[in-house]
Amino acid sequence: MKLNNLSRRDFIKLFTNTLLGLSSLIGLGGLIRYLSYQSDPGPATEFDLGPVSAFPLGSHTLRAEIPAVIYNRNGEFRALSLKCTHLGCTVEDKETEFACPCHGSRFDTDGNVLAGPAQTALKQLRVEITPENTLKIYTR
Repeated sequence: MKLNNLSRRDFIKLFTNTLLGLSSLIGLGGLIRYLSYQSDPGPATEFDLGPVSAFPLGSHTLRAEIPAVIYNRNGEFRALSLKCTHLGCTVEDKETEFACPCHGSRFDTDGNVLAGPAQTALKQLRVEITPENTLKIYTR
């Protein structure tokens, strides 16, 4: 079939088949992308904080990347999440308490609610000392 001898019917058939073929390839590409999608793994839940010696007795250390505060009280390590239990804003350290900048909730240094609208205490995080004498914190 020569292109300059194409009838109108043959041209429309060729044009339609070409469009259907191209749209099938595009659709197949989209389907492959859809099936190969890998969801976001989410935020880290385990943090290596370094050597225990970096947390002297009586210290409280803020870690903004978690966000959490780590206490070393007489060699016993504790950690509090700095996410407000009201709506999840990061609370600010005010030395003797934590204050939520979003809605005004206040918490003592143990995480207990001093003023609302938050109704529950700040979450206690699990802290572990590894055999290598480093500190790990778990947010879940």
